[in-house]
Amino acid sequence: MSRIPSIGLPRLPPVLLAVIASTFFVGFGGGVVFPILPNLGAVLGISAFMVGVILSANRWVRLVANAPAGALVDRYGTRKPFVAGLFIEGVATLGYVVAIALPSAESLRPLATGLPTGSIGPLVVGPSEWFAALSVAVAPEAWFLLARVLWGVGSAAVFATAYTIAADVSDSGSRGTNMGVVRGGITMGFPAGLVLGGIVSSLAGNVAAFVVAAAFALLASVVAYRLVPETHVTTDGEKQSVRPWDIDTSTPAVTVGLVNFGLMFAYIGALFATLVLFLAETDVSLLGLAPQGTSGLFMAGTVVSAAVFMFAGGRFSDTRESRTPILLGFLVVSFAGFLLLARADSSLDLGLACVAIGAGQGGTSGPMMALLADLTPDERMGRASGTNNVFGDVGGGLGPMVSLPLVESVGFAPVYAACAMVPLVAGIALLVGVRRETGTFVPGRDAGESTAEEDEPSGGEVAPTDA
Repeated sequence: MSRIPSIGLPRLPPVLLAVIASTFFVGFGGGVVFPILPNLGAVLGISAFMVGVILSANRWVRLVANAPAGALVDRYGTRKPFVAGLFIEGVATLGYVVAIALPSAESLRPLATGLPTGSIGPLVVGPSEWFAALSVAVAPEAWFLLARVLWGVGSAAVFATAYTIAADVSDSGSRGTNMGVVRGGITMGFPAGLVLGGIVSSLAGNVAAFVVAAAFALLASVVAYRLVPETHVTTDGEKQSVRPWDIDTSTPAVTVGLVNFGLMFAYIGALFATLVLFLAETDVSLLGLAPQGTSGLFMAGTVVSAAVFMFAGGRFSDTRESRTPILLGFLVVSFAGFLLLARADSSLDLGLACVAIGAGQGGTSGPMMALLADLTPDERMGRASGTNNVFGDVGGGLGPMVSLPLVESVGFAPVYAACAMVPLVAGIALLVGVRRETGTFVPGRDAGESTAEEDEPSGGEVAPTDA
C-alpha cells in the first residue's frame, strides 16, 4: 500500500522548489498593476474599456503564444524557455514605471512647435503632426499596453514550462501534490504583488510600487538561471516531429481547458478587475486604507486561499481513486463564494466571499492539472499545457472587457450572481469530457496509462514502453 504523501515541503523534488521561488518573485509584476490601474486610469484619463483592455492584454497575447510555447517545450526542453520567459516578464514590469514617469503630452507642446516642419509630396509635417506623434509616444495607456503584451509573451513560456516540469518529475501518486504546489507557488507571487501595489502605492506612490516589483521580477530570472535544470528529455525523433503550431486538441486538453476558461473568466476577469471599484462604491475598508490598499488586501487573501487549497486539493486527490469528485466539490465552493459576493455589504461578508472564491478556484487547479497529466502522454504534456492555458487566457481576457462596462450599466450584484453560475457549467463540461475520454465519470488516477495500453496495438501515437 502506498504511503500518503507528507504535507512537508522538504519532500518535494528540488527542481520544484526552484520553480516555485522564481515564479513567486516574477508574480509581483503580475499582481502589482491590478489594485493601481483601475483608479490610476481615472486620473490619467484612461477609459474603463481601455483599462479592461490593458489588464487583459497579456492574456490575449498568450492566446496566440501559448500553443507555440508548449510545442517549443516539447521540442527544445524546459530550461531555456523558462529562464527567457522570466527575463521578459521582468523587462515588461519596467514598462509600468515608464508609463507613469513620462511627461504629459501637453508639456511637450512647446517641443513640437520648435521641431522642423516640411512636406514630402502630399504629406505635410507641422507642429500639429509632431504633437500627435509625441502624444502617442508618451501616452500612459500605450506603455501600459506594451508592458502587458511583453508580459504575455514571457508568461506563456513560464506557464508551459512550469507545469511540464511538474509533470516530468511526477507519477500518478504524486502528480496532484506536485501540480498543486507548482500552481500554488506561481500564484503566491500574485498576492504579494497585490499587497505591494495596494499598500506601497498608498504609502510611497505608484512609481515606487512598480520599481520594487520590477526588481523582484528581474531577480526571478537570475534564480531560474542558477537553480532550474533541464527535465524534459525527448528523443531526436520526437523533437523533429513537433511543429511550433502543433496544437493539442485532444479531449482531455479541451475538457480541462473549458473548466479553466470558466474559472478564469469569473475569478481574474470579473472579480479582480472590479473589486477596487466595488469597494469605492460600498465604502468597505480595511485598516483605514483607501480602496486601492483595501482591494490589495482582499485580493491577496483570495489568492492566498487559492494557493493553500491548490496544494491541499492536489495532495488530497493523490490519496483518492479518482480526482473527479474533488474537482466537483471545489467548483461548488466557488459557486457559493460568488453568491456571497453578490450579497456582500461589509468587510466580513466580503472577506468570507473572497476566501470561498479563492478556495474554489485553487482547489480545482491542482487536481485539474493532475487530471490533465493523468490522461496525457509525457511527450505531449507541453502542448497540452499550452492548450489549457489558451482557454484560461480567453476567459481571463474576456472577463475585464465584459465585466467593467457591465458593472457601470447594471451594477455589481447582477454581474457577481451571473459569475456564480459559471463554475456549475464548468462542472457539467468536466463530466461530459471525462466520460467521453474514459467511459466513466470517475476515472482512476492511472486511467491515461490504461487508455494508452488499449490504443497502442491499433497504431496510435503512443511511445513504446520498456519490457
